[in-house]
Amino acid sequence: MPQQNDTISSPCAISRRQLIVASAALGASTMVSAAQASLASCALSGEQPASPPPTSAPLATPTPAPTGQSPKRTLKAAVMYGMIGEGTTPLEKFQVIKDCGFEGVEIDAPSNISNESLLAAAAKTGITMHGVVHSGHWKYPLNSPGAKVRAQGLAMLEQALRDAKALGASSVLLVPAVVTAKQPYDQAWEYSSQAITTALKTAEECNIQIAIENVWNNFLLSPLEAARFVDSFKSPLVKWHFDIGNCINAGFPDQWIKILGARIVKIHIKDYSRKIRDDQGLWKGFNAELGSGDAGWPEVMKELDSIGYSTNPVGNWATAEVPGGDSARLKVIREQMEKIFVI
Repeated sequence: MPQQNDTISSPCAISRRQLIVASAALGASTMVSAAQASLASCALSGEQPASPPPTSAPLATPTPAPTGQSPKRTLKAAVMYGMIGEGTTPLEKFQVIKDCGFEGVEIDAPSNISNESLLAAAAKTGITMHGVVHSGHWKYPLNSPGAKVRAQGLAMLEQALRDAKALGASSVLLVPAVVTAKQPYDQAWEYSSQAITTALKTAEECNIQIAIENVWNNFLLSPLEAARFVDSFKSPLVKWHFDIGNCINAGFPDQWIKILGARIVKIHIKDYSRKIRDDQGLWKGFNAELGSGDAGWPEVMKELDSIGYSTNPVGNWATAEVPGGDSARLKVIREQMEKIFVI
């Protein structure tokens, strides 16, 4: 928080008394020019005179846009490996998404697909394996009441981190806990925190981020709580993988983005329709095509711009997580994503 004296030095904190003194010393014309410059600065920045800034989540530094122009968006499109319905080998599948206009893919790990075959496919096609998904977090939750199950989940997380390094990825997506009638909320926080803290040693050795995802696991149900959980580790390697569609049933994606801010290191592109949910059932809401649900894409993109995620000069990843299929289907998804990116 700024000290009290900090507000005095701000050009927006000039008082009427200070302007009068300035007038006597410099002359009326100089005073008016100074006042106009100060007020213009306040108007442009949105700062209120002598008011302390609000406390908020840390934000990524946005890329400023030229005056009168929208910021240039640099998002890179990717898919989940399981969405690729054509091809049998990693090389064939990578070539399919390359031809459909995608630049990257997220891979489950540990898996029965060899890292060597994935790396060879990436080298041949230019597809980037930017992220890894911990393949055991549902079957072996880090908050299981059974110590052996928790240990298995932790071991798989640590292996996923090593696989991510081997594949050239930057993050491992993690569902940290699953709350049920027999796996209580407070214990989920305690056990998952212990496991992630242990896994951080491997994350640091590999320089890979552990990216927590918001899913329907009855845990970390609000963006404020999500931010608190991430911050509790006090590590730059614990961040957030924000799934846009997953929060729509009980929230609003743009609000999550604003609150989580720079904690977001990856995003999943997905929509959800409350109307379809109400008419056909809870899970049916995910049947909404990208752009046809209740994500509020203009507001989402505005907030992604605001935190700098969508305007990062090097380009951040946006990964579709929707029903996939053959090349024709994947091309439709890529076109839908492009429409969203330029809203």
